[in-house]
Amino acid sequence: MPMECPHNSQKQTYVCVCVCVCVCVFVTCFCLMSMCDLQVSRRTNLRQAFKDVRRQAPMDEVPLVPGETIKTSVKDVMYICPFTGAVTGTLTVTDYKLYFVSLERDAAFILDVNLGAISRLETISVQSLGENTSGLEIVCKDMRSPRFAYKMEEQSNLEILEVLTKYAFPLSSELSLFAFQYKEQFPEDGWKVYDPVAEYKRMGLPNESWTISKINSNYEVCDTYPALLVTPTSIKEDEIKRVASFRVKHRIPVLSWIHPETQATIVRCSKPMVGPTDRRCKEDEHYLQTIIDANAQSHKLTIFDARQNIVAKAKDGGLENENFYPNMDLNFLDIPNIHVMRESLRKLKEVVYPTIDEPHWHSAIDATHWLQYIRLLLAGAVKIADKVESSKSSVVVHCSDGWDRTAQLTSLSMLMLDSYYRTLRGFQVLLEKEWISFGHKFAARVGHGDENHANSERSPLFVQFIDCVWQMMRQFPTAFEFNELFLITILDHLYSCLFGTFLYNSEQERVEKEVNGKTVSLWSYINSQPEDFTNPFYVDYENHVLYPVASIRHLELWIGYYVRWNPRMRPQMPVHQNLKELLYLRAELQRKVEELQKEASSSHSISSSSEHAYSPSNGGTPLHTSV
Repeated sequence: MPMECPHNSQKQTYVCVCVCVCVCVFVTCFCLMSMCDLQVSRRTNLRQAFKDVRRQAPMDEVPLVPGETIKTSVKDVMYICPFTGAVTGTLTVTDYKLYFVSLERDAAFILDVNLGAISRLETISVQSLGENTSGLEIVCKDMRSPRFAYKMEEQSNLEILEVLTKYAFPLSSELSLFAFQYKEQFPEDGWKVYDPVAEYKRMGLPNESWTISKINSNYEVCDTYPALLVTPTSIKEDEIKRVASFRVKHRIPVLSWIHPETQATIVRCSKPMVGPTDRRCKEDEHYLQTIIDANAQSHKLTIFDARQNIVAKAKDGGLENENFYPNMDLNFLDIPNIHVMRESLRKLKEVVYPTIDEPHWHSAIDATHWLQYIRLLLAGAVKIADKVESSKSSVVVHCSDGWDRTAQLTSLSMLMLDSYYRTLRGFQVLLEKEWISFGHKFAARVGHGDENHANSERSPLFVQFIDCVWQMMRQFPTAFEFNELFLITILDHLYSCLFGTFLYNSEQERVEKEVNGKTVSLWSYINSQPEDFTNPFYVDYENHVLYPVASIRHLELWIGYYVRWNPRMRPQMPVHQNLKELLYLRAELQRKVEELQKEASSSHSISSSSEHAYSPSNGGTPLHTSV
């Protein structure tokens, strides 16, 4: 059942006085919340997990996570804050973070930066602070670039840049990522969140048309695909291998999702290698025809090519020739490549940090084209979801290699179609499946532990996807079990290298590095305190399809993430920030209402008994309870 904008509310009848009390208290709380500025914690990562440690430690003591050690600590370092002015304090570098604390002001000032979030280190001129003063700019992947200044006389000061370089880029220094040292114990084991067999079973697989194949169990057919793949039952292994030789990186068409009623499927792959001679592959043509035959509801297959039409045709074809694939429609979604997206985010960072040009804010955002690209992704995913849901047609989705734009589109369309993926656990499964197991190159796109910041492989594809999810949450605020903090936490640990979840480029690499056995999963942390990441307004719209409006008029810049470091742009406090208190208050009010109702009922019973026991003629006064 398609949904455009759900607004469901449940009405309850209370005694009139209690209703007034509830409304007044709730309105008062909401107004107080709206008057407050959002207090974004400077300690953005694991704030709940480590809050007890931080509370007990003196302000000048560096809080450490299990396995973390201090590498250098330097006093009289100046943090050149672009918002409140320079402050002097102590800068400590560990093998996990940079920690600056200043006790100059009434309230201690703390700046905490995960080393994994650092993109590059640059020395800067700070002549205004005197001779022999060195400046350092720390350019981060999370939109901020803090600056420091320190005297060059002391040897310890000279160590700052050296130590930061060594531990911010451990792979470039032949060290291991910090995730392999982090040994926090959590009640939940996040590595058990995703079981591919269980997930396919949830979809009703295997069935007569589709099988769970082990052809790639040793990653020999495709080294960037997972060990288990869902392929057409009637296709033999030798035919699959010939199809693999025709697809870029051997990324054959495999099932991502199947409609529970119509059996229409979402299939992902890479582009075909037709070359300038328009080469064809009979096995590939038969393979795609088999996908059509598996769906009795439709005799057509729609191929969604994420690339721009002109670009795709200019690069040696790389397209399915409709003469060879007669039952297929080819649609281009015109989404630019990773280099365009990288440049767009670079421009966005210049707009939001450190200073903001208020008079030209909207035009500056428009010039980055960031929201235009978000719109293209959402529009493409809506087309895919609608083709599967409304036309009951199977679809094939690919870009060039099938691990960037393809992952964005399949996961977004699955999020629209399947309410399970909109739950806290289900979204984790979606990421593990469509992004992590299917070989999105996290290491290459993020640059974990790598000093080569100019690497052309880097691109914010996963950030774009999470942004699209946030846009959907805005349009359907009760359809998602998780909240904004959940999304921000995921992005923070995309960079942090604290958890093993987003490390390396493929399942094969993670198996070789023994990531599951030697590191902690991000889901262990999140699922050990799910109440922090849960949307209390969530309503399980089972079997409802979400169609977000993919229009610039309905999209907004995600201030809570991109501009969270700027105190002048902090939004008014969203309701969910104080939701725990409000929900507790609501529960207390409901309890009091129930007590009053019981008292009223009891009083009414007493009144009735009194009327029978004492008649007016006997001089008794009947009890009348009014509430």
